[in-house]
Amino acid sequence: MHKNFKSIEKTVFGRGSFKQLDEIISPKRNDNNGYMVFIVDQYFKGKELENSLPVRPEDLVIFIDVDPNEPTTEQVDVLRDEILFTNGLPAGLIGIGGGSIMDIAKALALMLTNDGSSALYQGLNLIKKPGIYHVGVPTISGTGAECSMTAVLTGPEKKLGLKCEWTIFDQVILDSELTASVPVDKWFYTGMDTFIHCIESREGILNNAYSMAYGEQSLKLCRDVFSSANAGQNAENDDKLMVASLMGGLSLTYSEVGVCHALSYGLSKVFGEKHCYANCLAFQHLEDYYPEGVAEFKTMLQKHKVVLPQNLSKNWSEAEITAMAQVAYNLTHMWNHAIGSDWKEKITIEVIKDLYRRL
Repeated sequence: MHKNFKSIEKTVFGRGSFKQLDEIISPKRNDNNGYMVFIVDQYFKGKELENSLPVRPEDLVIFIDVDPNEPTTEQVDVLRDEILFTNGLPAGLIGIGGGSIMDIAKALALMLTNDGSSALYQGLNLIKKPGIYHVGVPTISGTGAECSMTAVLTGPEKKLGLKCEWTIFDQVILDSELTASVPVDKWFYTGMDTFIHCIESREGILNNAYSMAYGEQSLKLCRDVFSSANAGQNAENDDKLMVASLMGGLSLTYSEVGVCHALSYGLSKVFGEKHCYANCLAFQHLEDYYPEGVAEFKTMLQKHKVVLPQNLSKNWSEAEITAMAQVAYNLTHMWNHAIGSDWKEKITIEVIKDLYRRL
């Protein structure tokens, strides 16, 4: 069965394009109860961006602190209940921030029209009703969450996405001016998420001409940003990385991620590690799965003077390692792509535990 996926309905790209937000959402303002919800990263509270929001008196602005934890099903459920109880169903929702805010916004847009806990919908095509109109405005590049059909949440039992065609943003605004203040470490870790997306998308049984076209172009842009003579944070590279993030996300959408992401999910579930950082922690030790990609990754680490911790597993209990391995093992679609349809003959809980012990 070939994938038949829905993509973003509308995308605007360019420095300063955030100023078009009011014009973009205005036609939707009469829907439902006639107000908009802005979900904004707490980082921007009191900063220039807050004053630039096209907020009207009836609108609701919610600032969310996404550090240090990943988005949770409980967090989305509480937000949904508070919004509906206070104001009724919004006309639309705008998420402004990094990957965590993108995931919260996508999940919340769905849960505003679906009953019960979001934990009930962690998986593929479990959502019963379309969500409300929602707009994504990424302020950091790399996660690919702006174009993904998955809203990744950590629930009581698992870390897994709400995945269906209704998850996709109706509108995305790609304005790299919004990424200018990203700290160097987060800029690197999120950028490496894009790099890893492309490597894992390519190195697996589900890769194809479609995913490769997006992935190879995204890799080229990543190399411009992180490996070239002009590497580093500047306006030109901010533009490139924002496009690379989108293309990397589209590459994995029509292919899949692999071993690194499976391990990353375990790190996030058990220790609350941020997704992009967890990917970097794991990827540096996966030479036997992605030899060329890991070698290039380590060169980028050296170029940007980024030092990742080593020997973390010495401080982990056997119970913690086992818990992470269980999370990773259950991500069957990732192992199938990375290892092949016979992956269960090669990958056991013990094998995965040994992978964690490398960290």
